[in-house]
Amino acid sequence: MIFELHGFGPALAAGTLMTIKLALSALAVGLVLGLLGALAKTSPYKPLQWLGGSYSTIVRGVPELLWVLLIYFGTVGLMRSLADLLGVESLELSAFAAGTIALGLCFGAYATEVFRGAILAIPKGHREAGMALGMSKGRILWKLILPQMWRIALPGLGNLFMILMKDTALVSVIGLEEIMRRSQIAVTASKEPFTFYMVAAFIYLGLTILAMIGLHFLEKRASRGFVRSAS
Repeated sequence: MIFELHGFGPALAAGTLMTIKLALSALAVGLVLGLLGALAKTSPYKPLQWLGGSYSTIVRGVPELLWVLLIYFGTVGLMRSLADLLGVESLELSAFAAGTIALGLCFGAYATEVFRGAILAIPKGHREAGMALGMSKGRILWKLILPQMWRIALPGLGNLFMILMKDTALVSVIGLEEIMRRSQIAVTASKEPFTFYMVAAFIYLGLTILAMIGLHFLEKRASRGFVRSAS
């Protein structure tokens, strides 16, 4: 099937690149937040447990679209106050930054539970062995816990990333010119909604397939030592 793009091909390509940038930026933010949230929830300290649990519960309880809108429009007053304080004419949070924060916040909330499950799946004897060898808590976390946690959590994180890539379409509502926004502009100009929305669907499908290939490679690489020891 060949689609006539009416000269919007470069615009759709630029939108695809923007979608990839947004997804990877939100992934980086989400991984950090998810790891911190999981460490807080598995901490022996009650305040940290409460903080991690509140983060994952509150963020997961609100739709991603609302987080995008709340973060983008909710920072208007804050930016104005900051501009007045610094003596700058105007400050505003870009659509890309707002989308990165919102999607990263949501990804991190779900990743918190994935990381938490992975941490709990590691036998306690591994920590005890590290302590018996005189390793510090930080070294046990870095050398023993995190590598095993990564291998266990990777499939779940991969699924979350594929969902994240599709959720980037939500940021079109605040004007970021990713795939959906570019497609909407093309539809308005050409009056051919089926053509451009179908092209957008194929682009998202292609990105998902590439993500699945990358995830398969990472899972295979992360499991190399485990496979050898199990055999």
